[in-house]
Amino acid sequence: MTATWTLDSQVFKDNIKHVMQGQPVMAVVKNNAYHYGLDFAVEAFMSAGIDTFSTTVLHEAVRVRELAPDATVFLMNPSTEFDVLKANSIHMTLPSLDFYMTHQKDLAGINVHLEFENLLHRSGFKTFDEMKQVIELNQEQGEEHQMKIAGIWTHFGYADEFEVPDYDIEKEAWLTGLSDMLEHYHFDYIHAQNSASFVRDGLFDQHTHVRPGIILYGSRPYSSLSTDVTVQSLTVSANVIQIRTLEAGESAGYSFAYTADKRSRIAVIDIGYGDGILRTRSKHDCVINGRRYPIRALMMSHLFVEVDEAVKPGDTVILYSNDIRIDEHTFKGVGANSEQLSALNHHSLKKEII
Repeated sequence: MTATWTLDSQVFKDNIKHVMQGQPVMAVVKNNAYHYGLDFAVEAFMSAGIDTFSTTVLHEAVRVRELAPDATVFLMNPSTEFDVLKANSIHMTLPSLDFYMTHQKDLAGINVHLEFENLLHRSGFKTFDEMKQVIELNQEQGEEHQMKIAGIWTHFGYADEFEVPDYDIEKEAWLTGLSDMLEHYHFDYIHAQNSASFVRDGLFDQHTHVRPGIILYGSRPYSSLSTDVTVQSLTVSANVIQIRTLEAGESAGYSFAYTADKRSRIAVIDIGYGDGILRTRSKHDCVINGRRYPIRALMMSHLFVEVDEAVKPGDTVILYSNDIRIDEHTFKGVGANSEQLSALNHHSLKKEII
């Protein structure tokens, strides 16, 4: 018996089309496609008609290029490996005026997307006037020394927040500045909207692509959405390896991992934090034979689950599925959707794609 990470490929592919709603998509495949597997995800997205991808690290961008020779591949972080960018026809973010001035000669021939910082304050130009300055400086160069300004973009850091005005503020700043830029310049790629923004507002006018991430992988970006908006194709399961009976006051596991307050039937499960189960996740239930049971303790390779007489050794234990979803636990405070996915250790979990 082995704890298993199982991905239903048809459910994943069907969900892409369900989420896209016919809109042009730049699929985010960062962090090994949210740990769904970069090769798997790119193939699935291409089968759904997506030909534009973004990631945050260059080696992933290069792999996407290998998988999708005709696709547009956008690197959301800047890189100074200019030869690799050119050799693989990878588009790259241009994060600032300073970056351009420092690397002006090396950027010649590279496709760049101008990034507006907005309220996230993570990366990007602070003002649209700085962008205009870069465009003018670039135009002053001979054609062979110019970079190719292919796109313009931003990221909405507050699209999943409803009790504060920040999303409206960042949206207005972006749309106002973009409208002014488009009076003077043309961009082949205009993208700003993550999963939360797309679900809230649809594709903005004048934008060429939405740029969703987590919703393509089966998790809602905020809790008020119906679970029907996206379907989780991932199941994380383990096994009941033994049943133990503890009397009141008896303990089990390292350092009193669990102490029974009454006579209890405890199932020992073959998965733990060494397999990527977050400690905060262990404060909530798992599913055995279609019923929910409370997790009582988390160890490196095991869980203790309090069960009844219906549970027996060999039964399958579900930690995540479309019936006990990652986003359900996000909204319980376990951790962000991407945090839970990133924690899962695929080296120790048996991996199956069906």
